[in-house]
Amino acid sequence: MSSLQPVRGTHDLLPEQMRAHRAVSDTARHVAALYGFDEIATPIFEKTEVFKRTLGDTSDIVTKEMYTFAMKEGEEITLRPEGTAGVARAFMSNGLSQSLPLKLFYSGPMFRHERPQKGRQRQFHQFGAEFLGVPKPEADAEIIALGVHILRELGVYQDTKLELNTLGDVESRKAYRGALIEYFSAHRDRLSEDSLNRLEKNPLRILDSKDEGDRELVATAPLFWDYLNEESRDFFEKVKSCLDALGIAYEHNTRLVRGLDYYGHTAFEFTTTALGAQGTVLAGGRYDALVKTMGGPDTPGVGFAAGVERLAMLSDRVVEAPRPLAIIPMGAEAETMAFKVASDLRYAGHRVELGYSGNMKKRLTRANRDNAFAAIILGEDELAQGAVTFRDLTSGEQELVKLDLLEQRLHSYL
Repeated sequence: MSSLQPVRGTHDLLPEQMRAHRAVSDTARHVAALYGFDEIATPIFEKTEVFKRTLGDTSDIVTKEMYTFAMKEGEEITLRPEGTAGVARAFMSNGLSQSLPLKLFYSGPMFRHERPQKGRQRQFHQFGAEFLGVPKPEADAEIIALGVHILRELGVYQDTKLELNTLGDVESRKAYRGALIEYFSAHRDRLSEDSLNRLEKNPLRILDSKDEGDRELVATAPLFWDYLNEESRDFFEKVKSCLDALGIAYEHNTRLVRGLDYYGHTAFEFTTTALGAQGTVLAGGRYDALVKTMGGPDTPGVGFAAGVERLAMLSDRVVEAPRPLAIIPMGAEAETMAFKVASDLRYAGHRVELGYSGNMKKRLTRANRDNAFAAIILGEDELAQGAVTFRDLTSGEQELVKLDLLEQRLHSYL
């Protein structure tokens, strides 16, 4: 074994794993297209300001997890820890406000310096969808419906639970923020250092704390629901009625929050216990103030992101490589002809493997090891007749097939 190993928190995706990952992202891409989402790709690194503005100076991602580098010119850049900020930046940079509403889909690697664990690496992969320009609750329901559809297509929906909550409008959040500050201020001596730092600036983040002492306080903290105004309750009821109409089951989790001011109204997570401890596989919410926070026009939005690694593990599907067709030439003249036959068949849509060395037995053994569905044998006798010997490697039957009829003979195998 080589002494050179992947960096901690990264791993190689070997062909079998890569096929499973590609199946997840391709399924999501296909379903997103059914809902009218077009794919977008943003750079894997951005100016650090893009993430500091969107994720907040007090977030764990910004303070502990981002990979940030100083460029020779003195500018700071950061490997993207999530996808939404880059999409919002692209929306602004490319002047897309005249194209609203926009439905955008993305897929690719993200980077966070956190403790590696099952299904979560320092370089990981996400796909996500962003619906910009529609302030109505129907857009929230459509985004959730898209998530459900993708999970169903992957065969994992039955292993997940949809948790749903409302973060209300600006007025409701302001009232709740004040209640949290008052409550946690009375327990300052029991708060962790991180939560003390967040108390005045972003008290909602305390509700996400993993510290055991904080969690004991959170259990008896005021509930967001008690501070919602009528407009916020009506918005949430409309989202729920849309989901009810689609037969999508959900659980109202009053403790589900987002700690940033630009989030509002709907927040949701699809969680599972099938991978051990409860984990989130797809999560999102409404972020009407995000683009404005970044210095752009007032633009409502709602979206989600999902972890490809976790979904690939949850689906637990072995994605087989397409079975190839083996071409076995015997003799120098046949090898030259085999290149031409292989090229023609590849252009016709077949996966073709050429056997380059060994006797007939060894080459057939290799074809079976490659899981080939058939072997095409080219020797002196076949060349003289302008034909090939076609051997079905499943049934063992073989026949002589004229070269000009070979593609037609293989059509049923496509």
